Amino acid sequence: MQARRVRALSVTLILCASVAATAGDWCRWGGGSGCNHVSSETKLPASFDARRTNGPDGQPAPRQNLKWLARLGKFAYGNPTVSQGRVFVGTDDSTLGGDPRFKPTRAGLVQCFDEKTGDTLWRLVVPKRVKIPKKAHYGHQHLGVCSSPTVDGNRAYVMTCATEILCLDTQGQADGNAGPFTDEAAYMAGAAKKKPLKLTPADADIVWRYDLMDELAVVPHDVPSCSVLIVGRFLYTVTSNGVDGPHKKMVSPDAPSFIALDKMTGKLAATDDLKLGHRIWHCLWSPPSSGTVGDRTLVFFGGGDGICYAFDALTQPSDQPVKLAKVWSYDCNPPRFRLRNGKPIDYYEGDKRKKASPNRNDGAYLGPSQIIGSPAFHQGRVYVMIGQDPLHGRGKGILHCIDASKTGDISQSGCVWQYGGLDRTMATPTIADGLVYAADVAGRLHCLDAATGKPLWVHEAKAETWGTPLVADGKVFLGTSKRFLVLAHGREKKLLGEVNLGSPMHGTAIAANGTLFVASNRYLYAVAQGAVLK
Repeated sequence: MQARRVRALSVTLILCASVAATAGDWCRWGGGSGCNHVSSETKLPASFDARRTNGPDGQPAPRQNLKWLARLGKFAYGNPTVSQGRVFVGTDDSTLGGDPRFKPTRAGLVQCFDEKTGDTLWRLVVPKRVKIPKKAHYGHQHLGVCSSPTVDGNRAYVMTCATEILCLDTQGQADGNAGPFTDEAAYMAGAAKKKPLKLTPADADIVWRYDLMDELAVVPHDVPSCSVLIVGRFLYTVTSNGVDGPHKKMVSPDAPSFIALDKMTGKLAATDDLKLGHRIWHCLWSPPSSGTVGDRTLVFFGGGDGICYAFDALTQPSDQPVKLAKVWSYDCNPPRFRLRNGKPIDYYEGDKRKKASPNRNDGAYLGPSQIIGSPAFHQGRVYVMIGQDPLHGRGKGILHCIDASKTGDISQSGCVWQYGGLDRTMATPTIADGLVYAADVAGRLHCLDAATGKPLWVHEAKAETWGTPLVADGKVFLGTSKRFLVLAHGREKKLLGEVNLGSPMHGTAIAANGTLFVASNRYLYAVAQGAVLK
């Protein structure tokens, strides 16, 4: 029986870690380890009824192409993930899943839903972290859990708004407390009423916890938001280390920027040796990706210094933490983005909120940016874009196509092509059938030839866009602050549908098991062709 269970889990891990997502579960951010948001799911509708309307008789009309919807909070910035009949999503605690035992603390919540019905199976309450270092700009915990849970077998891994990595039992407390962490009641007590909190089968089961602040002296900026990467036995993540409130210097410059943990125990396995804390402009937010290049597995990391890095993936655990071996680096800010008249351009010069800022918020401003979305890996190449916090305003962006087989500083030798026709971006490029889709914050979806970088078409959504395009079933799905868009996948532009979700969508849609999952700030929608929700 044990051997059968191990074989079943091994199959699940292989499916979840595939470079290109296939039909079935969607276990992590990006679907596969390459963070290329492509699915082979079919029969996905181009529209659905997100909002309730009344029929001719004045009674609420059935909603078409909608299986179920579930209430989230006020914010949802990652995307849901789906594994073994369960849907996992991070949000804020403004609703707390309707649990009367808790009182919101303006912090985080992870919810687990039944994939078929949308019923809540369990929830993880993440209390607001109160003790934080001086000078830290850590005032956005109310945005909740911004990362997408990564599911690996019967474990789910998530970075929370409390600057920690948690390993969770996907069954919650329903199958008992897995341990070694057994103090869930005290962990969640910050959100509870005065009387002691009694755990129920509807509560989360924390297997282990790794505190980035306590263990590594990490001091985040705004709120941590990385979706972790699992490769073999190891978990990879950026640390979310960032600058102080005035945006002038790092609070903890010597803290590591990129780490690996043993996924089984939560033990620190490796750290980077980049000393990146002395060059970070704002914060570390880019979720890592990985891919096989030749005979080696590489892990790709988008730096807060605007440089994309590749490391050798770990193969064996060590008694003590080791240093990750850097294979190559690629500067995503060409000289014209970094220098003006031979002098460095200040990162914050183009912040539209500053007095006398040269940035007119029209997309023309040229200055340095960092990597916020993931580097996407596809067929030996890495596709990566740059941007800044949308509050800084619009500005020139750039999309790079990198030959991942090179070594050393490959800023010149590794450049396959560059495309500079887009604005700053928060998103990850998506590559499918010889095409690249890239969304910028200004709300434009760009379609390029993957071989040459030649632009084929641009769709103007005219709404701020943070999410990444999903390609599935001959369609491109993209959420914006105003509408959910569906376009035809191909070399010619064709808008197929628009859906008003009633609230902004900052995350990315996913497709799993014949269903499209769309998370707005308020609701999670399970969308399926022919479904009717009464």
